This record gives sequence, structure tokens and C-alpha cells, in this order.
Amino acid sequence: MVPLRRHRPFVLLCGEQVASSVGRQITALALALLAVTDLGAGPFGAAALLALTYLPGAVLSPLAGAIVDRIRLRRLLVWVTTLQTLVVGSISLAGAVGHVTLAHLYVVAGVSGTLTFTLSVALQAALPRVVGPERLLAANSALTAARTSGQVGGPALGGVMVGLLGADAALLAASAAYAIEALFLFALPAALNALTGSREPARAKSLAGSLRTGLAVVRAERRLRRMVLAGAGLNLGSGAAAALYVFYATRDLALPAWQLGTTYAAYSAATLAGALLAGRFARTSGLWRATQIFGLAAGAAVFLIPAASLGFAFPVLLAYQVCYGLSGTVWMISMTTTQQLVTPDGMQGRVAGLVQAVVLTTVPVGALAGGALAAWLGNVPMLMGAAAVTLFSAATLWAPTGAGVTVPERALNAEAEIRR
Repeated sequence: MVPLRRHRPFVLLCGEQVASSVGRQITALALALLAVTDLGAGPFGAAALLALTYLPGAVLSPLAGAIVDRIRLRRLLVWVTTLQTLVVGSISLAGAVGHVTLAHLYVVAGVSGTLTFTLSVALQAALPRVVGPERLLAANSALTAARTSGQVGGPALGGVMVGLLGADAALLAASAAYAIEALFLFALPAALNALTGSREPARAKSLAGSLRTGLAVVRAERRLRRMVLAGAGLNLGSGAAAALYVFYATRDLALPAWQLGTTYAAYSAATLAGALLAGRFARTSGLWRATQIFGLAAGAAVFLIPAASLGFAFPVLLAYQVCYGLSGTVWMISMTTTQQLVTPDGMQGRVAGLVQAVVLTTVPVGALAGGALAAWLGNVPMLMGAAAVTLFSAATLWAPTGAGVTVPERALNAEAEIRR
């Protein structure tokens, strides 16, 4: 079997992850700074921007999943990234003529979010077809590492470009990164355009029937269901905290743009460490135990955000990003691998779309609620409440689940045998 590092389609996916992560990191930071510092957005306005980034993914992911299982996959990947290039680049074009508005930012956030999460579902469906089920854990870890390598420099690059050129001009670099991503995806094998759902029963051919078959897979697996619900609660709290992070750091803590960008880079470095360690934890303790331990650690880390108001704001926020990045990455890799292993062939898109919808729905809800509560109670009390929600949600992973599922563990053992 060809090692992953010499497996051309997988190497192309790794390159795509690097390019897309740079684009996403610059886009997120530049949009937030443009809204807060240049256009005068308040706490609720900043929260609404994040909510619009996630809301389309929460609402449309099931539909996207059903489409992914029915459409030529490589063609979809290329079209989505090409549209992303044009959408994000429209801010730079508007900035060149001096007409950037909050409404434009909100539209870009919504459309870009739709494209981002459609791409996420499609890539989750593509990976098992590219590497096979035996190497999914290693592949997910490697893709996360590749994505993180782009994130390490992306926020710092975004902060520097915003400081030197302005946020609207910085988005031109993000658009270029998306264009490079489209080229990597275009180079994927044409075999990914083959459809995989031809053997499904007739009742599953309709859109509603397709969604029901995907839901049946999620409902049948107890641990997957538990991870999805815990992830939704964790995202509720962390979404509220993330929506105010830039506003809180710049207004309350007076962090300059370079320090803010550095905290994001610290998160990316911790994510890389998590990607490198995830396989080891999963092989020694099991996918489920790794999910429990690192989910709890990620929930506890959110308390460091309000703790930054007590002093030493920059190092405390660095500590938060390191702890959350490391823990959240191991949790995410364990959950994604389990999901892909228990999903039948030809249904990866639907299951990924449904799981993504449930997990993401609480992000915009948390963001909007966090913005409203911060305007009423203040930033620090709201952030303390958000941290409590994340910790409680992660703690539910430790509740008894009954008999475990053996499919992921068998696949994990098979991968270990291959590596030896």
C-alpha cells in the first residue's frame, strides 16, 4: 500500500487544506476588524457577523450532504472554491472604490459561510474514497496538521496586512488563497466524479428519503449521537465566547492587532500539536476515551478568556488558545473518524451534513445570545456563563452510554496493524 505521504490525491488534499486555512484565517480576522474598527460595529454587530458565518452551514448542511451524495464530487469542490474566491474578493473591490458597508460584510459572511460548510461536507465524503477506511484516523490527523500549518501563519499574516494595508486590502490575499485551493482540487482524480448511491432503495432516491436514511445512521449509533449533542452544547458556549473575542480583546483589553493575530497563531500551533498527538491517544486509550478527556479539557479552557480581564491579558489569552486548540483538535479528529467509520458507503455526505447541522446550529445561537447578553450584563459576566455552558456540555460525554460500538475500534486496530 502506498504511504499517505506519496499518495498523490491525498497530497493534493493536504495542499488544499493549507491554502484554504490561510484564506479562512485572513478572512475571519479581516472581516471582524473591518467591522469593529472601521465601520463601528458594537458587541451585537460583531456577534451577528460571526452568526451569519455559521448560520447557513447550520441550516443548509443536510441539504448540502444530500447533494454531495448525488453529484459529481470533484466538480462540486472546484465550483465551490471558485465562488469563494469571487465572494471574498468583492470586499477588496468595494474597498478600492471606497464603498465598504456593514451590509456588504454581512452578505459576504453569509455566502462565504455557506460555501465553506458545503466544502467541509464534500471533503468529509471524499476522504474515505481517497484513502480507504483503514487509514482514516491517520488521514484525518494529517489533514488537520496540513490545515494547521496554514493557520499558524494566516492570523499573523492577516494582522500584519490589516495593519499595513487595511482590512479590505488584506481580503485580496484571502481571495488569492482560495484560488490556489481551487487549483489543487481541480487536480484531483476524475474518479471522484463517479456517483456512489446507485444501489440505494427507491424510497431513498427522493431528497426527503435521502435525508431520512442519513438520520437513521446517526440515530442508530449511541456514541456518535452523544458526541453530536455534546458538541452542539460545547459550540453554544464557545460560539458566544468567540463572537465577542475580537471585540473584548480590542476594546476591553486593548490588545493591538499584532497581539490579537499572535493569539490566533498560538491556537494554530496548538492545533498542529493536537493533530500530531490525536492518533497516539486514540490508539492507546481508544477513540471514545480520547473524546471524553479532550472534550472536557476544551470546555474548561474557555474560562481563561474572562480570566484575562484580571491581568496579564496577552499571556492568558495565549494560554487559552493553546489549551483550546490542542484539546479541541483531538476531540474533533476522534469524532470525525468515528463518524466516517460507522457511515455506509454512498451516505458519507448525508451523515456529515446532518452531524454538521446539529453541531453548527448552536454557534449562531450562542453568538447572537452572547452579543445580546454582553450588551446587557457586560462582557466578562457573559463570558463566564459561556465557559460554564461549554464545561457542562463536555461533561455529559462522561455519562454512561451502554455497550460501545466495535466498528471504530476494529478499524483502529486494523490501521495499527498496517502501520506495523
